[in-house]
Amino acid sequence: MSTITATALQSENPPIIPLPFNANQPRTIRLYPLSNYTFGVKETQPEEDPSVIARLKRLEEHYTAHGMRRTCEGILVCHEHNHPHILMLQIANAFFKLPGDYLRPEDDEVEGFKARLDERLAPVGKIGEGEEAGDWHIGDCLAQWWRPNFETFMYPFIPAHVTRPKECKKLYFIELPQSKVLSVPKNMKLLAVPLFELYDNTARYGPQLSAIPHLLSRYNFEFVNDNGEVVAATPGIGPDGYVPKTKVLAGGGGDEDMNDAKEEENGTN
Repeated sequence: MSTITATALQSENPPIIPLPFNANQPRTIRLYPLSNYTFGVKETQPEEDPSVIARLKRLEEHYTAHGMRRTCEGILVCHEHNHPHILMLQIANAFFKLPGDYLRPEDDEVEGFKARLDERLAPVGKIGEGEEAGDWHIGDCLAQWWRPNFETFMYPFIPAHVTRPKECKKLYFIELPQSKVLSVPKNMKLLAVPLFELYDNTARYGPQLSAIPHLLSRYNFEFVNDNGEVVAATPGIGPDGYVPKTKVLAGGGGDEDMNDAKEEENGTN
């Protein structure tokens, strides 16, 4: 916070500095610029189910054989102009989701989650030289969403009348290193979505994704530039006149207007 205070005190009318207000805070998270990361594409990963009905049928079969399904998804954060951006996937220009998926019944939670992240985002071939399998820093579990029945609806609590939920989805904070190579399947887009675009935007992103700004509000951030220097801290302020917007990083065949995407099943799959 020293950077913010020093800048503020240069004003002709310096602010009144309150007493410290950081008790019991989690540690400050360092965010690196979007330009530090390299993005590519890899082979298509077709969806397992042709329809919502088919997906729910497969969930029912899983529950019968293995009990509640365990799903893990990652909240990957970087910054652009000192504003946090979330890396997420857009599938078939239809709906948005975080990287990750359901775990196999025999998988350990964290190791199985790392394998799922590799399937979605790990590079292949020469672009992946130097990258190790499962090279992900799995941070705090920020939320748990529960599916009480074989339906699309999920809740951030277990309804009182439900004793056997069919699925639990955990959202984990994934701390990105200073640089990393990421590859997205050709039939998907990898997007960088600013927090303000997600906030209170359930119509477009659904309840799970639009809640991410709330989940991240517990953290303070340091914003690092291309030279590895901390240039801002929470609250970070970008250059005058800059308005953060969603950016297509890889996949999908081009940089299309994000406002034209359909809002289908967002946050419910």
